[in-house]
Amino acid sequence: MTEIWNDWLTHHDQLLGGLWVSLRLAFMALLLGLPAGLVLAVGASSRRRVLRGFIVVVIEIGRGTPALVMLQVVYNGIPVTLTGFVCAYIALALTTAAYTSEIIRGGLQSVPGGEIEAGRALGMSSFDVLRDIVIPQGLRIAIPPLMGFCILMFQATSLAFIIAVPELTSQARSIANNTFHYLNLFVIAGVLYAIVTVSASLVTEQVEKKLQRHV
Repeated sequence: MTEIWNDWLTHHDQLLGGLWVSLRLAFMALLLGLPAGLVLAVGASSRRRVLRGFIVVVIEIGRGTPALVMLQVVYNGIPVTLTGFVCAYIALALTTAAYTSEIIRGGLQSVPGGEIEAGRALGMSSFDVLRDIVIPQGLRIAIPPLMGFCILMFQATSLAFIIAVPELTSQARSIANNTFHYLNLFVIAGVLYAIVTVSASLVTEQVEKKLQRHV
């Protein structure tokens, strides 16, 4: 424990800097991926068979491709020079969009049919029903599992070390390569990840309890 504490005192600035990069990366991936997931969820529920089939294929490809592979595809496949950070959040956003589309679609399909029929009876167009009734209620239902997925995506930022993004895992590995204190550094990194994920889990639990009275 003493060695772990000494490593923390010596390298905490670099490790906290890596944690900040991980948080920014997760935020950017979710900022881009969640709206894209909503678009895919709506498209997958479309009455147009061709559009629905195309969207479902896109979703299944996204869900079937590991995040690690997606990172490599984006980093090495885009014919434009981008930083590792930008490539990482694009790749993780694509993965986020694919997975959250199914969560959101489940929420949209959980909206009672009676409310949709009531909106149509009031003369609302299909677009207005979707915008004002289905999406608000569907997203409310989907919030708890979406928050759980956000925690998983934060943990998935650790994969970005493979394309040289200086996030927490990358920083711990870099320090360990110089000090050979691999166990100490990865224990510290694990504790930092746990602090964030446990805190987010507690917030998710409280949000879910508050939403239960409305769902």
